[in-house]
Amino acid sequence: MGNRLSKIYTRTGDDGTTGLGDGSRVAKDSARVTAYGTVDEANSAIGLVLACELPEPVRALLVGVQHQLFDLGGELCIPGHTAIQDADIERLEQALDGLNADLPPLKDFILPGGGLAAAHCHLARTICRRAEREVVTLSHHDAVRPQAIRYLNRLSDLLFVVARVLARESGHGEVLWKHERRNG
Repeated sequence: MGNRLSKIYTRTGDDGTTGLGDGSRVAKDSARVTAYGTVDEANSAIGLVLACELPEPVRALLVGVQHQLFDLGGELCIPGHTAIQDADIERLEQALDGLNADLPPLKDFILPGGGLAAAHCHLARTICRRAEREVVTLSHHDAVRPQAIRYLNRLSDLLFVVARVLARESGHGEVLWKHERRNG
């Protein structure tokens, strides 16, 4: 795949543009760059989760997700390129169903927290949601395959469930929102 960077700085972006995977140049704040940049940010946030102590099945799942997010970034960076397939989304759904099966039904909203790994997972989830919104914004201007949006939607759901699993496994438990609390 493509060229490898031997020199990290090229100075070609000093004018506020960046090169896409097809060789074209666009503004660094274009909807396309924002979308794949936020996918990269979500991938980095998952890296924070992976830096924590995790059950091996969760670790393996998230490493696989990181590879797919890199693929998705490539799809978004190269107009017309296809990387994410329906089967990738189905695998997320299967993982989500498997992890969710052992969790009690939700009766309250959950606040981000529940230990370091769970908190990092919640952060990854919210960045993933932002990436999804930005890919939707891109789809208003340029062609975006629906699989890209669906993948991010399922991934944010999966990260929510993984955060629940991690909060319980860590012994911290889930942090429930208390809607009837009193201030003062």
